[in-house]
Amino acid sequence: MKKEEIKELSTQDLKDRLEQMEQEYAQLKINHSISPLDNPAKITAERKMIARVKTELRARELNIK
Repeated sequence: MKKEEIKELSTQDLKDRLEQMEQEYAQLKINHSISPLDNPAKITAERKMIARVKTELRARELNIK
């Protein structure tokens, strides 16, 4: 997902997506601790995507007030 795609989604969609992404991130970390992933950079990419979504949600929250 790119920044433009994130901005197009509704707030509720972003919250749902964020919850799903956090679950996937936790599962990736667990799987990586048990046996190394083929592409460990995926963990970093997932973490950064979660941060992008959280940043957009926070920006919307500040704009509403």
